Amino acid sequence: MVSIIEDDPGVCKILAGWIDQAKGFRCVSQYGGVESALAHLTEDRPDVVLVDINLSGQSGIHCVRQLKPVMPKTQFLMLTVYEDSDHIFDALTAGASGYLLKRTPREELLASIKQVYEGGSPMTSYIARKVVRWFQQEQSPRQKPEGLSPRESEVLRLLARGYAYKEIADTLGISMPTVNTHIHRIYQKLHVRSRGEAVALFAPFPGDPQVPAVRHS
Repeated sequence: MVSIIEDDPGVCKILAGWIDQAKGFRCVSQYGGVESALAHLTEDRPDVVLVDINLSGQSGIHCVRQLKPVMPKTQFLMLTVYEDSDHIFDALTAGASGYLLKRTPREELLASIKQVYEGGSPMTSYIARKVVRWFQQEQSPRQKPEGLSPRESEVLRLLARGYAYKEIADTLGISMPTVNTHIHRIYQKLHVRSRGEAVALFAPFPGDPQVPAVRHS
């Protein structure tokens, strides 16, 4: 189930149509602003929420920051025209799990909704490159997360690479409940509340062991 927070009625109608026409998807609600979303979105209990940033009044980033703590199982996917690093990382640290540009084609958007629902962190390729460059630029002054066990560090590395929870389980040879337990402990130790916040604290460091890629049969 998907909800939309978008103040352009035309765009909202198109997105809702794409979702409702796709097999296995359903648009359960649409909101034109932050206030109405804050008031009623928790009642809709969507699995994924598409959020525009440039909403009338308060921004979509503020909306995600308010809703994520009370809807921890809901995944927030930004869908916006903004391509600058400030908006990208503000959204991720607020609790968003993915970041797409509005020019994203229909099939890619639907695939991204499915991916974020399964625990991934979809991003438009251009945005993903900006994220990688940002991590590379910030690598020197950043401190390595302390207090994580070796297994938790492996899980965090895979989260930062955009792996879905099932892919993490397959890669490390552990069960899904074990993955969820590791992620819960990572959040506690890093004092974060979302995948985006955890990933924003993480960058590969020289000498870190490499995590094997998922092998699909």
